[in-house]
Amino acid sequence: MSGVAPTQWIAVTGASGFIGHHVLAALRARGVGIVALGRHPLQEVSDLRWVSFDLAAPGDRELEALGSVDALVHLAWEGLPNYRSRRHLDDELPRQSAFLDAVLSAGVRRIVVAGTCFEYGMYEGELHEQLEPAPANPYGQAKDALRRHAEAACAHHGCDLAWTRLFYLYGDGQAPTSVWRQLSDYVRRGEKVFPMSGGQQVRDFLPIESAAEMLVRIAQTRHAHGVMNICSGQGRTLEQTVRRWIAERGWDIQLELGRFPYPDHEPFAFWGSRSRLDKVLASP
Repeated sequence: MSGVAPTQWIAVTGASGFIGHHVLAALRARGVGIVALGRHPLQEVSDLRWVSFDLAAPGDRELEALGSVDALVHLAWEGLPNYRSRRHLDDELPRQSAFLDAVLSAGVRRIVVAGTCFEYGMYEGELHEQLEPAPANPYGQAKDALRRHAEAACAHHGCDLAWTRLFYLYGDGQAPTSVWRQLSDYVRRGEKVFPMSGGQQVRDFLPIESAAEMLVRIAQTRHAHGVMNICSGQGRTLEQTVRRWIAERGWDIQLELGRFPYPDHEPFAFWGSRSRLDKVLASP
């Protein structure tokens, strides 16, 4: 950091992960003091407070580090991208619930938690926060159960909770199984054809840099609470999205459509409503 002491400190769990890495960059750009927590040490820690962190067994030192922050952005979650694993419900949900209880007891009074669009389940079309969640896979079910636990616990402790349902984020550092990363790897290897599904499923893709900026702004905005979508608000077919990525970067690669079947763990066509998010971010 610069020589000016930060006036605000925000903690980030999962700081070494895909989303966490970009959230740290957004915090740095705003001059916010950072307490970064994760299992895998970051290469550059000179401008933040690094705390080695295991969500399954947070110690007194980790909880003490969280007790004095202005907000916590909670991104840590194990077991992805296997959305169908029972591990999310049987193992991760109890650990996550216990962790949130511990940080609330430690004195954290503002929390932003990364949820998922899979909490909506198999609804088609535009998904808005007033819809009754009906998650259809264990990952979405575990996140929805954690939301309900967090809402009750935060109400008891007088803590502001912003629950952010993330849609399809893409960008540098993403998991190898993601479409963006696979396409990038094919281009890097000099492949001329990219095999994919039929590509007509409609999704809501958002650059990770935009999502990270939204999460940071929500963390810094006191009246930003409740459930809100983190999305572009635009539904495009996967084929349109991939072709746009190729055109924007001038990549030389063709698509082999129909090589793989469509996924059956999510609706065929859905995207997020941005009405609540835009209202929150537009307020002073």
